Amino acid sequence: MNTLRLAMFSAIVNAGSISKAATSLGMDKSVLSRQLAKLEDELGARLIQRSTRRLTLTEIGELVFAEARSIDRAVSNIEQLTEQHQSEVQGRLRVTCPRPLGQRYLVPLLVEFTALHPKIEIALTVDDHMVDLIAEHIDVALRVAHLEDSTLVARKLCDNPRVIVASPAYLARRGAPHSPTDLLTHDCLHYSSGARVFDEWHFTKDDISTPVRVTSKIQINDGMALAAAAVAGGGVTLLDRLLVAHELADGSLVQLLADYQLRPGQPVYAVYPARPWLALKTATFVTFLQERLFI
Repeated sequence: MNTLRLAMFSAIVNAGSISKAATSLGMDKSVLSRQLAKLEDELGARLIQRSTRRLTLTEIGELVFAEARSIDRAVSNIEQLTEQHQSEVQGRLRVTCPRPLGQRYLVPLLVEFTALHPKIEIALTVDDHMVDLIAEHIDVALRVAHLEDSTLVARKLCDNPRVIVASPAYLARRGAPHSPTDLLTHDCLHYSSGARVFDEWHFTKDDISTPVRVTSKIQINDGMALAAAAVAGGGVTLLDRLLVAHELADGSLVQLLADYQLRPGQPVYAVYPARPWLALKTATFVTFLQERLFI
């Protein structure tokens, strides 16, 4: 059996189509299709049911894919083992993170990291969805979440407090709220995505909790866009401080009700697949993030 064809089969399943897998592998689609056909001939079984819309694994295909992933993990572990014994940080480092963290914080640090380690090459994927680190061959991911996946190693980078903010122009026009209930008479901006509506804001002071259900003419499913709406004078909003730290520093947004505690956002972690060996490039990069990010 040609194990390279097994790896190609695994890539096809992960990509969801032969054409996408061919692009990621740098191959012609027809070549990859022929390699899949040869693998099926070697095994004497159809692995994938092809249709014009999607690929579906057969029953034997599911079993072969599970074993193929084991081979992928073994190859990845071997790569990590050899990289662990390098004396210099080098090679290709694959990183993924949510869009706001990438745009606001990570990209400048990647430039600095490559300057410190000239033999490193970084491939950054900015994606707001949680990707499968093993299937996508990701070395390090930044995640804003309470983590439960036991197949990942997590290193906490920072907590994630939230703040109430508005622009100076809005405050000049409408005045500043002095208590949470004052927000009931203000224009508010809140996060909304499908059935997820975050219009109830919780405040605590002197062990007394005050929930306030705000109303808004503008609801947005993106934190960066909410920040932009607040800077434009659209109203008061509740956001992770990480998203508006620059605006608070330059004065384009002002923190409100600072003497009240808010429910914290989800912490920020650097995560990577649990492996017997950790490559030098990965260990160095995670340490770099712990020392430099969000301090």
